[in-house]
Amino acid sequence: MSNLTPNNDPFLQNPYPDDEIDLKELFMVLWSGKWLISAVTGLVAAISVVVALSLPNVYTASALLAPAESSGGGLSGLMKQYGGLASLAGVSLPGGEEGSRAQLGMQLMKSRAFIGDFVERRDILPELMAVESWDAESGDIIFDADDFEAATATWVRDVDFPKQPKPSLLEAHEEFMDILSVSEDKQTAYVTVSLDHHSPVVAAQWVNWLVEDVNAAVKAQDVSEAEKSIEYLKQQVANTSLADLQAMFFELIQSQTETVMLAEVRPEYVFKTIDPAVVPEEKSKPSRALICVLGTLLGGMLGVVIVLIRHYARSEPEA
Repeated sequence: MSNLTPNNDPFLQNPYPDDEIDLKELFMVLWSGKWLISAVTGLVAAISVVVALSLPNVYTASALLAPAESSGGGLSGLMKQYGGLASLAGVSLPGGEEGSRAQLGMQLMKSRAFIGDFVERRDILPELMAVESWDAESGDIIFDADDFEAATATWVRDVDFPKQPKPSLLEAHEEFMDILSVSEDKQTAYVTVSLDHHSPVVAAQWVNWLVEDVNAAVKAQDVSEAEKSIEYLKQQVANTSLADLQAMFFELIQSQTETVMLAEVRPEYVFKTIDPAVVPEEKSKPSRALICVLGTLLGGMLGVVIVLIRHYARSEPEA
């Protein structure tokens, strides 16, 4: 029988002898490698300072918008009122359900078609895709010479096929989505449109342009639909001899005519500007102090890891 008992069995007294962490030994290892840790920390901190200083300033401009009142002239109500009568007569009326124009405007503002048209119409592709920095003293935009030659307005990007030196509208849309933010307050229904750019002047101008162009685009769409509806309803008047249906059609024509008239006299068709975008005076990013602090902490952790790896690699017994 074995003479080992629970009191003198070394395994039971210390079941994990190789997994113990000697805090004193660990402290001594780190203390002995303090110069290496300091050197790595200082190097990474210096690199983070250089990186932070090399990043250009980015400015954010914002506008606060409120949904404009509907100018549909009560078309939805008329459709519900006369829908049964029209169906009994075998007449199909144009759709009268009106979705939220504010929601339509928000989605339109982020769509590929609208952004592509916006970039082309406003001629802002170089300012969107080739800006390197902004000179605060002169107010001039500095373009990346590897992408765009400002003197000749020529694109010189070196890209792989199928991309071309001049960025496509799809690329422009992707870039625009990176700098644009559109959000809605669910409680107040107010909409905030924000845009980042190296130039504070450009950021404010583009936000105001976006609001202006969205209003114009939705207004043009509604006017076009109303005019088509008027033509359709006039045809239905000519094709029916029922007095009740003719009265309904004339009332619908009046409603659509009101839509056209109100759209023409109201420039803020979708969004009313509560607080327009102004040129920001302070940058929004980068946070250079935060970059330096995080870089220093990362350097310190990297130095500790290097010292521990070196120590335990040397202490590893040879096979």
